[in-house]
Amino acid sequence: MKQQDDLYDVVVIGGGPAGLTAGLYLARARYRVLILEKEEFGGQINITNEVVNYPGIAKTDGRTLTETMRRQAEDFGAEFMAADATSLDVEDDIKTVHTDRGDLKTFGILVATGANPRKIGFPGEAEYAGRGISYCATCDGEFFNGREVVVVGGGFSAAEESVFLTKYASKVTILVRGDDFTCDSAVADEAKNEPNIDIRYNTEMKSVSAGEGGLVSAVFHNRKTGEDTEWKPSKSKNFGVFVFAGYEPQTNILKGIVDLDDYGYVVTHGYLETSAAGVYAAGDLRKKNLRQVVTAVSDGAVAGVELERYAKDMSEKTGLVPPRPTNSNYEKSEAEKAEKAATSGTSPAPAAASVSASDAAKTSGFFDDAIRKQLDMVFGRMAQPLVLELSLDGTKLSQELKGFVDELVGLSGGKLSVVVALAPGEGEEDEGGRATFDVQDSMPMVRPCVRLCKTGADGELQPTGLAFHGVPSGHEFNSFVLALYNAAGPGQSVDDGTQQRIETLDADGGTTEVMVLVSLTCTMCPTTVLSAQRIAADNPKVRAEAYDISHFPELQSQYDAMSVPCIVVNRTAPDGTTRQKVEFGKKTVPQMLDLIDEAKAHVPVQRF
Repeated sequence: MKQQDDLYDVVVIGGGPAGLTAGLYLARARYRVLILEKEEFGGQINITNEVVNYPGIAKTDGRTLTETMRRQAEDFGAEFMAADATSLDVEDDIKTVHTDRGDLKTFGILVATGANPRKIGFPGEAEYAGRGISYCATCDGEFFNGREVVVVGGGFSAAEESVFLTKYASKVTILVRGDDFTCDSAVADEAKNEPNIDIRYNTEMKSVSAGEGGLVSAVFHNRKTGEDTEWKPSKSKNFGVFVFAGYEPQTNILKGIVDLDDYGYVVTHGYLETSAAGVYAAGDLRKKNLRQVVTAVSDGAVAGVELERYAKDMSEKTGLVPPRPTNSNYEKSEAEKAEKAATSGTSPAPAAASVSASDAAKTSGFFDDAIRKQLDMVFGRMAQPLVLELSLDGTKLSQELKGFVDELVGLSGGKLSVVVALAPGEGEEDEGGRATFDVQDSMPMVRPCVRLCKTGADGELQPTGLAFHGVPSGHEFNSFVLALYNAAGPGQSVDDGTQQRIETLDADGGTTEVMVLVSLTCTMCPTTVLSAQRIAADNPKVRAEAYDISHFPELQSQYDAMSVPCIVVNRTAPDGTTRQKVEFGKKTVPQMLDLIDEAKAHVPVQRF
């Protein structure tokens, strides 16, 4: 047998519950496994506010549950990569996964890319997406505080998220196409018994209309009588629509490679193998009768064990062996226990329940021990130091940002330093100490703000064009850390074509400003922020700044944002003419570049 260092036993495409579970099983069995995720590890379950039906855990939220799964897989030696799998070559014994960060060689492939929310297509749905139409209650529910909302759908998500929306909405109306919900009765009964929920069966959304302030009316269609009825909210002037109409499987990468059903779901066999040898599928992308986190985890375990056997067979056939994980946290822990047992002459005792002062110090502040390890990797790869420039006001949020940045700088090993450009009490502030700003500015100077800078040869600070207004925690923490990496270099790689588009943007002498309004609970926002800031990191004519919309409602009103991410692109031509485009939704780097190009065609902005 010959070891081949660039070879994996299994590459898992998709970092949701199915992919993480498969990675855990494979790594624990000492197989080399790499888990790819193009967005955020955890998948769709991350947006679930409350999980109460996962066996053994009485109550948690989706993000906490999947973060535990990720750490388990990592502790056993699973490897992780943030990358987008673009195509597969599966004909040979050693297969190739092509990604936007290079090619990966592997014996087996597990595709666990899940499914995304399905759009219905009624008139007004696309036009008012982000301005009244939403697909994520956790991300956008707070924007409808005190207003009525309409939920479209009759499945598990519709019933569960309707109950969640009653935390904000004055009333929730559910439109169910059939005679009853299609989910289990326990979930449906909770919605049926909620006094602020009105359910209309055999009813579809036909269209929506907007007026001053947002959506003002809708037309409901009764599927039994054929009657159309105009509906208007009775408890609020405007309302929102949340669409939970099922999901579309993310199987484009598998078209022409494995068998799919008429709806695009993967057809799998007894042990989740597909029609292509060595290619397995797990989770919501495959044809099945129940799509829940518990079934995704089950799929991951079954596929993981089968891929152990497949990788072993291929290793014996080819005479090649990937390097094995031999230095995982689990193995280190087991070795320490064995060493202590050998020294004492007794078997290892259970760990003490109390926490020592040193252990407590590791998890104090903003970052726990696991996050610190991840930060160590990023700081170790940064090509040059950065300066974090703070602009603060007299609010508690500024105090929080200062503490966050100070702790981050302290962990950086000298790669980061901090300066305060604007201190509390400086600049214009209201009586409460909150900084005032002009919402009509193309990039408002909103405080608190942390701006990423470099130090020039003359010792002066040079802004990189990347900044965050608020505290980059929650879902935005990963995008902020990657912003540091991209600003300091070498940064995340992109394909040659995309790199050329970034470098030639505004070659005519113009400039581009991208403002992204985000929520720290939004799972789609980090990808969008990262895409904009990845462009700005390589092009000095581009600025990309993120704003936590929960702290700056003036910006929400300025752009009628009822959903996040809200992207405001301002392109200024060499003659000083500025054109603006406002867009909603998750954007990759190429999609962000397309959006910036589209801004050229818009009507010039009038500044007063």
